[in-house]
Amino acid sequence: MQTRFANVTQRTTDWQSVNWRRAFRVVRNLRQRIFKASRLGNWSRVRNLQRLLLKSYSNVLLAVRRVTQINAGKHTPGIDKLLVKTGPAKAILVDALKQMIPWKPLAARRVYIPKSNGKRRPLGIPSIVDRCLQAIVKTALEPCWEAQFEPTSYGFRPGRSAQDAIARIYVTANVNNRKKWVLDADIAGCFDQINHEFLLKQVGNFPARQLIADWLKAGYVERGRWHPTHSGTPQGGIISPLLANIVLHGMEAALGITRYAQGCVKKTVKRVIVRYADDFVVCCDTRAEAEQAQADLQRFLSVRGLALSEEKTRIVPLSEGFDFLGFNVRHYPSRNTGSGWKLLIKPAQKSVVAFREKLRQTFKRLHGSNAQCLIKVLNPIIRGWATYYRGVVSSATFHKLEHYIFWKLRRWISKTHPNKSFSWRDCRYWANHPAYPGSQWSFVDKDTGMVLYRIGYTRIQRHRLIQADASPDNPELQEYFEQRAKQTTAIGNYPKAAQQVIRCQQFQCPNCGQSLTNGEEIHIHHKVPRQQGGTHHSSNLVAVHLTCHAQLHR
Repeated sequence: MQTRFANVTQRTTDWQSVNWRRAFRVVRNLRQRIFKASRLGNWSRVRNLQRLLLKSYSNVLLAVRRVTQINAGKHTPGIDKLLVKTGPAKAILVDALKQMIPWKPLAARRVYIPKSNGKRRPLGIPSIVDRCLQAIVKTALEPCWEAQFEPTSYGFRPGRSAQDAIARIYVTANVNNRKKWVLDADIAGCFDQINHEFLLKQVGNFPARQLIADWLKAGYVERGRWHPTHSGTPQGGIISPLLANIVLHGMEAALGITRYAQGCVKKTVKRVIVRYADDFVVCCDTRAEAEQAQADLQRFLSVRGLALSEEKTRIVPLSEGFDFLGFNVRHYPSRNTGSGWKLLIKPAQKSVVAFREKLRQTFKRLHGSNAQCLIKVLNPIIRGWATYYRGVVSSATFHKLEHYIFWKLRRWISKTHPNKSFSWRDCRYWANHPAYPGSQWSFVDKDTGMVLYRIGYTRIQRHRLIQADASPDNPELQEYFEQRAKQTTAIGNYPKAAQQVIRCQQFQCPNCGQSLTNGEEIHIHHKVPRQQGGTHHSSNLVAVHLTCHAQLHR
């Protein structure tokens, strides 16, 4: 029976007075204890700690904060058409969730987003309450599996990224290694075809197992009609990526990959897998090994209700190359190396074409806007793409894109001022900016001093590969992940004074004590308000999270 949260009478939470530092500390400590107990194999202690974390008030607070302020779908309602945006509404939601009232999950709202191949990807948008409950359950379930997941799994895991997967491929596919053949594979409809019984068997006697089963069977609503779900997890749910990783756990064992006690793959192993969610590659010594690996993985996936995609799975030599996560990996002939080959990883041509098309559509949409609006919209797009690809051989691609953007800007200026002379247009929009010295062709809004990010000036910076079995839930590696966050955080979108403040704070929020890189929006707070004579000098600025900024202005 569904429960209406409007009848909750015990209102004790004041969202603007929450002690976030304490809430994060409580959840972090419990996650670390679960991780440690899982590594030791003390499963009764793991279950007791998971029950404690599921009932934790601090976990409820962080779940509501994550769902309503951090997640990309915070502005997208489910079938209940409910959104929670104000502080009092979030406090009511917290008070309702901490009552632990029995809840029957609502069906997900089915929407579709376009894919690169022209097809559409189905997404299931859960209700706001289900999203919060999924965040609570994920926090309790994740550290247990983080202690068990394979080192070469990089998708949708804390502290790991696509850049780590590419860095691992760079090590594996090196020209000095024997592995010259690659099984480039993709699972057909992974999230839609997962076998529910196998998934629940993998979850085991997790305290919230029944709630997970209810989510799997809740179905979805499309065009006003309810449809049952006999398999799969709703792609769009907070807990779905974790459940997919749980189902796909064990690929290394299926391929016969063994490791030393220190975690390194044994030299006698002829296969190495690198997986990012449902996309993976297997590097092998010979084509016959790659074909056998494909057969072994077919058997592994069939038990889970899955199968390899015929159109996306292929076996290729590294001399031909393959695309993975938007990158192209290939061996090129070289006269300067002893082997006669060199490994280069570049942005994939499909990714470049898609990015140019996105820029074209953005310029078209912003026709008639002013320079300030154009720069505000384009800077995050250009900088984000450059940050994603700056760890590989991208300089030539960046310069070509800068040339493309330059002429798109010239065309935009001509359309904006058709009756002005060329000299007037150049004087109005192009200048020598301190951010890009030595060039007078920086696109500048001279009213505000804002400058368009020049992708050709992006500095190539190799990504440092994460340790094999490292996890943020491991208490022994807390300092290691703090250092990694400082090295990998992109703060170029902020003014120079704000960047200096963030670095001086060691990338930590002084209000909640958490890393500023946790995905939440960063705000710059003035110690002395501007209305009272405060300045934009770095000595008067503090970098805080969105929620923390609201608390400081209470």
